[in-house]
Amino acid sequence: MVEPTKDQKIWQVVLAVPKGRVVSYGQVAEMAGLGRQARYIGKALGKLPEGHAVPWYRVIRSNGQIAFPEGSEKYREQVSRLEAEGVEVIDGRVSMSRFRWQ
Repeated sequence: MVEPTKDQKIWQVVLAVPKGRVVSYGQVAEMAGLGRQARYIGKALGKLPEGHAVPWYRVIRSNGQIAFPEGSEKYREQVSRLEAEGVEVIDGRVSMSRFRWQ
């Protein structure tokens, strides 16, 4: 059996995040067995193939902040997708105590 790549491990973790919940980049790194490689998570999510089903928008900074620049297309898309799942976004931030997936 072929061992999944680092990117595939990350995508598998993000696929497991339930609707209406968020995780931090660091959480994803830890759950994917990558230790403290939180910065790599964004790169891996940026490599998702066209037509994928990975809910990348459920991954945010550990302080609850959306990582994309406020007002950018990706920022607006992420906020819209999170709100559609019932996640409250106030001033570009999500309450980690309320919405973090454990």
